[in-house]
Amino acid sequence: MTVVIDRVNRPAPEEGAGQAASGEGHAPVSAAERIRKKAAGGGLYKARVPIYPKLVHGRWRMIKWALLIVMLAVYYITPWIRWERPGNLPDQAVLVDFDGARFYFFGIQLWPQEVYFITGLLVMAALGLFLVTALFGRLWCGYACPQTVWTDLYIYVERMFEGDRNARMRLDASPMSFDKLWRKSGKHLVWLGIAFGTGGAWIFYFHDAPTLIRNFWIGQAPMTAYVSCAVLTVTTYVFAGHMREQVCTYMCPWPRIQGAMLDHHSLQVTYRYDRGEPRGPHKKNQSWEGRGDCIDCNACVVACPMGIDIRNGPQLECINCGLCIDACDEIMVKVGRPKGLIFYDTDSAVAERQKGCTPRYKYVRPRTVYYAVALALVSGLMLYGLATRPPMELHALRDRNPTFVRLHDGAIRNGYTLKISNRGFEPTPVEVRFAGVPGARVRSPGKPAGETLQVVLPPNEVTAVRVFVTAPPEALSASSVPATFEVRSPKAVVKTKTTFLSGAANQL
Repeated sequence: MTVVIDRVNRPAPEEGAGQAASGEGHAPVSAAERIRKKAAGGGLYKARVPIYPKLVHGRWRMIKWALLIVMLAVYYITPWIRWERPGNLPDQAVLVDFDGARFYFFGIQLWPQEVYFITGLLVMAALGLFLVTALFGRLWCGYACPQTVWTDLYIYVERMFEGDRNARMRLDASPMSFDKLWRKSGKHLVWLGIAFGTGGAWIFYFHDAPTLIRNFWIGQAPMTAYVSCAVLTVTTYVFAGHMREQVCTYMCPWPRIQGAMLDHHSLQVTYRYDRGEPRGPHKKNQSWEGRGDCIDCNACVVACPMGIDIRNGPQLECINCGLCIDACDEIMVKVGRPKGLIFYDTDSAVAERQKGCTPRYKYVRPRTVYYAVALALVSGLMLYGLATRPPMELHALRDRNPTFVRLHDGAIRNGYTLKISNRGFEPTPVEVRFAGVPGARVRSPGKPAGETLQVVLPPNEVTAVRVFVTAPPEALSASSVPATFEVRSPKAVVKTKTTFLSGAANQL
């Protein structure tokens, strides 16, 4: 992959600012000259040079606006959606309840021991991302990544206060004035408000939103809520307002990982050099004979939020946002040439057209088949697990001291503690049975012994049931007998294996 760093989208250095540094002796060096030297690689690190993307209009910009509105609405509104649940259970539709050790997602409730469902969701998301990347390039980065969404929102606010590209560049180059002060101050205040709203929305996913918003402002919310809100406020403000493309280029590992998933048949934002070259300026009424459609206007470069030139081929920094497509299409309409000089295309198709062949788009390829099959398999396992998920869970813990008790009539008694999880939202009557030892009887403290034991399980809780199992000596021929506890409800039957100890093999 070719990595190219372009300077066209960045403000030009001041004229003559560095002349003093090149003179004789120890002439003073200006601050601007020092910044330029760092940007040129003279220091230990490369300083960030601001990028001023120009606002463009077109299909892809509208798609980005629509997705931005939808995703921000989902993020900010979801914690306030109510979902009625019985009893004292929370009525928030989506809630990670650490105090109650539950995860609620509308009608689905996950317990801590079911963390494998969360793992499955993460695996599904990763495989889906791999498949989309192999087919359509970095669509996630260009349209759905939180860094991209919030950066787009911050740039929109920046344009509201400071204007478009040229106006922002002039404002930054001008000396401090009242006009510059109020525009900069207003922008940063709105940025901080958005960042605070981002952090505030995040903590509502972990606590009941209406309750937390009241406690937050009177200082009675948990300390974790204040810390989490502060951390996310700072990171949103810094990443979306100040670092922007640096997060994607230097901090995020995905640009490096995605290179292993792309090939010559992956759709990406592509400059169709077979049509655009040779490029050069074009005058009105000038013939297009013997030249390409690219007029070298740099409209694609000044529209790029990453500050790159897509005409230099695939690059690490490109997030496939499609804004350069809108910018180029607008120019093509003005000069009377067909749209699509820059478009979502494949390297293979461009090469085939250059040879005069009809391009072929291969969506079914070994890597896309692997990703699709793996995604379908994991999704099927997840759906099967949710569909067959029992409403109860049973664990039996046998007493270890004493391991068994011999009664006065010679019968052997073992003690157990049954942990029965009722995942339903209603009280559930169940019947407890013990199988594996003929003639065994079960009882619970305060209840008579019998073949079964009747228990009512409270909703959405783990109930500990103390059980004593008594067996006649003639039914025991070994010191350890495998047995089974069974819990039966009107809706389900769950079983768990255990052992019954008697010490029969040691008897004389």
